[in-house]
Amino acid sequence: MNIFQRINLHLLGTLLCLALVGIRPAQTFEFKGLRNLVGPGDAVVVSGPDNRILFSHNTDALLIPASTLKVLTALTAFHTLGEGYRFQTEFYMDSASNLKIKGYGDPLLISEVIADIAALLYDLLKANGHSLSNIIVDPSYFDRAVVIPGVTDTAEPYDSPNGALCVNFNTVNFKTINRKYTSAESQTPLLPMTLGHIKKTGLPQGRITLSHQKDEIVFYAGRLFKYFLEQAGVKVTGKVLLGNVKSADRRILLFHSPFSLKQGVEKMMTYSNNFMANQILLEAGISQAGPPGTLQKGVAAAKKYAKNELSMDGLQITEGSGISRKNRITAKNLHKILLKFKPHFRLLRQDEEDFYKTGTLKNISTRVGFIGQDETISYAYVILCNTPGKSATLIKNRLKDLLSR
Repeated sequence: MNIFQRINLHLLGTLLCLALVGIRPAQTFEFKGLRNLVGPGDAVVVSGPDNRILFSHNTDALLIPASTLKVLTALTAFHTLGEGYRFQTEFYMDSASNLKIKGYGDPLLISEVIADIAALLYDLLKANGHSLSNIIVDPSYFDRAVVIPGVTDTAEPYDSPNGALCVNFNTVNFKTINRKYTSAESQTPLLPMTLGHIKKTGLPQGRITLSHQKDEIVFYAGRLFKYFLEQAGVKVTGKVLLGNVKSADRRILLFHSPFSLKQGVEKMMTYSNNFMANQILLEAGISQAGPPGTLQKGVAAAKKYAKNELSMDGLQITEGSGISRKNRITAKNLHKILLKFKPHFRLLRQDEEDFYKTGTLKNISTRVGFIGQDETISYAYVILCNTPGKSATLIKNRLKDLLSR
C-alpha cells in the first residue's frame, strides 16, 4: 500500500470522540501536502487515537533525534527510580567541626533550595555554637571524568557539565550596574571566583558556564553554600576544601529535594535542559549498577529499558539529552517510545492542542508529540528531519491543519 493512502476506518466510538473536539477523523482526509515537506533524509510517523499507524515514511532509517531523545531518558528514569523519586544531598560533621557536603546528583539544587538548607543547618548547628571550621565538598558519587559527547566549551547552558554536586545548573547570570558586575538574579550572589570568567566575555550582561577544570563546579557549589550559611547566621572560620565523607563522620542532615522526579522531568521538557537530562540518566544508571555514576551505566540503563519494556534492540545512544550527533534512532522506535510516554503527555510543552518536544542541532530539526485534548483521543506524531533546510515544525503545522479541517 502506498504510504500516503489511508488505513482502515476507526471504530464509531472513536469517530464521535474526535468530532467532539473538532479534529477531523483520519480516514476522512488524505495526507496531501506532506510529501513536499519531507526530505530524503527525513522520517515521519503519525498514529491515531487507537495507536494505528495512519502515515509513515522512511521509518526504519537511523536518524539523529536531537532533544526528542529526552522522552526516552524520562521513561528510563520513571521505570528505574519512580515518578516520586527525590534526589538527596547529605551533610556531615567531623571531629574537627568541619561541615561535609556530599552530593548525589540533584539537578535542581538552586539558590532558593540552598537558602532553605542553610536555615535547617543553622538550627542543627546550635550545639556547635552556630559555627563550623571548613566546608568540605564530596563529589565522589559520580565519576569525576563524566564527559558528555556533543558538549563543547561554551557559555551556553546546554553545554553545562555534569557532576554529583552542582548548583544552579553550573551557570552564573550577570549584568552590570554603574559599570560594576552584579548578579542578574536577586536570589543568587555574584561570587568573586566567577569574575574572571565574566570579564573574559567582554559582555555587559549574559551568562557563563562553569567547568570541571580545577574542580570549579564543586568549589562553586561549596562557596555558594558558605555564602548562604553565613547569611543564615552560621560562622564559617575556614575555607571550602575538596574531600570525602569518612565512616567516623556524623550525618546531621539528609536533605531530599522539594521537587519529585516527575516535577523535574516537566522542567527538563519545558526548558529542554540537557544538564538535567544527563543528571537524571546518570542516577538511573546508578540505580541499576551502583555508584559511582558514569555515562556508560546511564546509557546501559536506557538500552536495558528499551529492550525489556519496548522490545527494542539496536538503540544507538551515547548520552541522554540528545546533544550528541552520535545518537541514532528510527522513527518507528521513537514512535514506540512516544506511545509509552502517553500517560505523561501533560509533562510536555503545550501549544493549544499540541503537546510536544522539539529538538534542534545544526541541520537537524525534530519534533514529537500528541495532538488532541485527552490522552485517549490524541494523535501521536514523530518527525525527524535530518535533511538540511527541512523543518519539523512546518510538517507538524501541515499535519495539524489537516487534522483540524
